Amino acid sequence: MIENDLAINLARAQFAFTISFHFLFPAFTIGIASFLAVLEGLWLKTDNGVYANLYRYWLKIFAVVFAMGVVSGIVMSYQFGTNWSVFSDKAGPIIGPLMAYEVLTAFFLEAGFLGVMLFGINKVGRKLHFVATLAVAVGTFISAFWILSVNSWMQTPVGFAINEVGQYVPAAGWWEIIWNPSFPYRLIHTVLAAYLTTAFAVGAVGAWHLLKDKTNPGARKMFSMAMWMAALVAPTQIFMGDLHGLNTLEHQPAKIMAMEGHYESHPDGAPLILFGIPNSKEKRVDYAIEIPKASSLILKHDLNAPMAGLDTIPDKDEPPVGIVFWSFRIMVGLGFAMLGIGLWSLLARSRKKLYEWPLLHRAALVMGPSGFIAVLAGWVTTEVGRQPFTIYGLLRTSESAAPLDAPAVAASLLAFVVVYFVVFGAGIVYLFKLAAKPPEAHEPTPDDAPIRSAGITPAAAVLEGDHEEGAAS
Repeated sequence: MIENDLAINLARAQFAFTISFHFLFPAFTIGIASFLAVLEGLWLKTDNGVYANLYRYWLKIFAVVFAMGVVSGIVMSYQFGTNWSVFSDKAGPIIGPLMAYEVLTAFFLEAGFLGVMLFGINKVGRKLHFVATLAVAVGTFISAFWILSVNSWMQTPVGFAINEVGQYVPAAGWWEIIWNPSFPYRLIHTVLAAYLTTAFAVGAVGAWHLLKDKTNPGARKMFSMAMWMAALVAPTQIFMGDLHGLNTLEHQPAKIMAMEGHYESHPDGAPLILFGIPNSKEKRVDYAIEIPKASSLILKHDLNAPMAGLDTIPDKDEPPVGIVFWSFRIMVGLGFAMLGIGLWSLLARSRKKLYEWPLLHRAALVMGPSGFIAVLAGWVTTEVGRQPFTIYGLLRTSESAAPLDAPAVAASLLAFVVVYFVVFGAGIVYLFKLAAKPPEAHEPTPDDAPIRSAGITPAAAVLEGDHEEGAAS
C-alpha cells in the first residue's frame, strides 16, 4: 500500500511538473498571437513602420515560445497512457473526442498558416499575410477553448452516463458536456489571464528599453500598448474572477472552503482571512489576520449569510488546504498589483509622463514575470483544489492511476527534470537575449520617412545631386 501511494504521488508530481512547464507557453502564445494580429492590423491601417518593426521583433519571440509549447505539450500528453491509463480508459469516450476536436480545428489551423506567418512576410501580399496572422491567433483561442472545455468537464461533470464497463460516455449529445457549468467562466478567466501575462511581459521589455533610451519609438509604442491592456483588462479580470468564484462556490464548495481557510462553519457570517498558516491537523488557521464577515459579503453579498466549512466535508474528501490557501492568495495579490500598475500608468498618461517616469518603468520591469506566476498559482488553485478527485466527485485520483512501479516513475520524473531544465532553460535564455535587443528599423517610420512637398524632391537633395554630377564630369 505504501509503495502504491508513493508511485501515485510521484506520478502526480510528474504531471504537475510537466504541465506547469507547458502551461507557461500557451499562456504567452495566446496573448502574443493576438498582439501580433493587432500590430499587423495597425500597420496595414496606418502604414506606420513602427508597428511593422514591432511585429517582426515579437514574431521571433513568438516562434520560439510556440515551438517550446508544442514540444512540452506532446511530452505531457503521453502521461495519460503511461501513468494514468485507468483514467484514460474510464474517461476516454468523453475526453478523447474533445482533445481530437482541438487537433482538428486549432492545431491544423495553426500549423497550416504558421509557415506563412513566420516566413512569408516578404513573399506574399500584406493582406494575405495578415490573414495568416489572424488564423494563427484564432487557432490559439480555439485550442484554449477545447482544452479548457475538457478541464472544466473534469471539474463540473455533466451530460454523461456510465456504460456497462464503467466508462463515462455522452448521455444525450455533446452540447451539455462542452458547455458544462464552469466552462464559460474558466474560458474567459484563463484567456484574460493570457492577455495580462502577455501585456506585462511586453510592458517589461518596453520598460527595459525605455530605461536605456526613452526616445526609442518601438519601446514607447510597446510600453504604451501594454499599459493600455493592463489598465483595461486587470479590472475586468478581477470582476470575472469574482464571478468564477461564485460559480465554484455553487459547484465545488470544498474548493472554496480551502481557498478561504474555512475549517469551521460560520452560521452568522464568515470572516475573510487575509493571511495565516493553515493547520489541517488542528482544523484551524493559526495567526489569522481577518476581516469579520467579509467572506460572506464577497461570496453571498450578505454580511450575515451562513457559510459552510470543511467540518461538513469528510476528511477523505478534503483538498490540501495549505497549498490551495496560499496559491489563491498569490494569484489574487498579483492581480491587484497588476491593477495598481495599470492605474499608475493611467495617471502617468494623464500627465503626459508615461515615458518620463523611470520609477513606473522599473515597477513594470519587476512585474514582467507576474503574469506567469499568477497563471501558475491559478492553475494550482484549480487543480489541487479539485483533489482528491480527477473527475470531481466521481473518480478519485488514487483510482485513476496505472499499475505503477515507484522506481520507474521516479526515474522518469528525474529524467524530465534534468532534460526540461537543460532544453527549456536554454530556450528561455535565448528568449531573454532576443528581448534584450531593441527593435530593428526594417520599415520607415513617420520620423525618418523622406520629406516630400507636393511630390517635389527637396532642393537640398537636388543641389547634392548636381554637385555629384559636376564632380563626376
